[in-house]
Amino acid sequence: MENEKKVLMVVEDEAGLRNVLKDRFLKENFTVLEAENGEEGLELALNKSPELIILDLLMPKLDGMMMLKNLRKSGEYGKNVRVIILTNLDANDKIIHEVTNTQPTYYLIKSNVKLDEIVEKVKELMNNK
Repeated sequence: MENEKKVLMVVEDEAGLRNVLKDRFLKENFTVLEAENGEEGLELALNKSPELIILDLLMPKLDGMMMLKNLRKSGEYGKNVRVIILTNLDANDKIIHEVTNTQPTYYLIKSNVKLDEIVEKVKELMNNK
């Protein structure tokens, strides 16, 4: 069981960033699922049940906040899956209120965080089940 790869999903419409995250987590021995919008991300999350989701907020088709709300309403898995919101949106009161109402795990602002910090946060959250 110890050697089983941990599964995470990156939901990000910016292909460059999605690929950087995917490549880094593959090097860290994770299984990485990827989606380029919230609609695709929601479907993939419900079908594959990754242990953790890295989620952008501003995306086409279905934004990250709506994906998260739908995920949280979808049942036991959706209510409890750990989510790291990774966005360029500053944490204004409205966003923070919505975020805390949907119970994500962590909120990171892209311009303020380094790749190593994202990796460390993912490892920390996945080890603290």
